[in-house]
Amino acid sequence: MLSDEQLLRYNRQILLHDFDVAGQERLQQSSVLVVGLGGLGCPAALYLAAAGVGRLLLADGDAVELSNLQRQIAHTDADIGLNKAQSVADAIADLNPEVALEVIPRRLDETSLPPLLEGVDLVLDATDNYPVRYALNRACIAASIPLVSGAAVRSEGQVALFDPHRGGPCYRCLYPQEGEHTALSCSDSGVLAPVVGVVGSLQAMEALKVLSGFGEPLRGRLLLLDLRTMDLRSLTLSARGDCPDCGALQRN
Repeated sequence: MLSDEQLLRYNRQILLHDFDVAGQERLQQSSVLVVGLGGLGCPAALYLAAAGVGRLLLADGDAVELSNLQRQIAHTDADIGLNKAQSVADAIADLNPEVALEVIPRRLDETSLPPLLEGVDLVLDATDNYPVRYALNRACIAASIPLVSGAAVRSEGQVALFDPHRGGPCYRCLYPQEGEHTALSCSDSGVLAPVVGVVGSLQAMEALKVLSGFGEPLRGRLLLLDLRTMDLRSLTLSARGDCPDCGALQRN
C-alpha cells in the first residue's frame, strides 16, 4: 500500500485512469537491470527512479570523462573519474531516496549475467557494445525476461522491446550476425546531445509500460527516429525460425 507521501510524489501518474494506484504499486514492486550508464542509460535510469520503480541494478565498468558531459545528464563535472554506475546511483539517491539501488561497477559478460537476472523483472540495454548486446539477449531469453533495447548515433535512434516468450522476435532476429563490425559509435560518428535523451526516455517509457501494464508496448515492433527531420517510423518485426537464440521458442 502506498503511503501518503508516495501518493503525493506519484500523484500525476496515479491520475491516469488506466494507470492508477495499481500501476504505481506494480512499479514499486519491480526490479530493473540497467546496463550502460552513458547517454541512454542516464535519462532512462533517472526516469525509472523518478517514476517509482522499486529497485534498480546499475551496471557499467567505465569512469566518467569530460567528453561524456555533453549528453550523459546524470553525471557532473565533479563526477569525472568516478565509476558511471556509482555516479548515477548518487544522482538517483538525491532524486528519489526510496529506490533501492545496487551498483555493479564492472562490465558484464555471458557468465556474469545469469546470477544478476535472478529477481529482475526487466532489462534495459543502454550499451554501445555488440557482444554485450548479444549476451544480454541470450540471458534474457533464458530467464524469460523482457529486454528493452535502444541505440542512438548522429541524429538517429531506435527503440524496441524484445520478449520472444510472449510473442515476437529477439534482438538477434533483427541483427543475426554477431560482432562489432557494423556498429556505429558516437565517438566516431558524433551525436547531438538531445538525441540520446529522447531515445533513453523512450526506453524508460517502454519499461514502465511493461512493468505497470499501461498502454501498448513495442513488442514485435521497431521504432526508428531521425530527429534531424523529425521522421518517426514504426516497423513490424518478424521472428526468425532459424534464429540461434530464440528459434527453438518459435518452433514450439
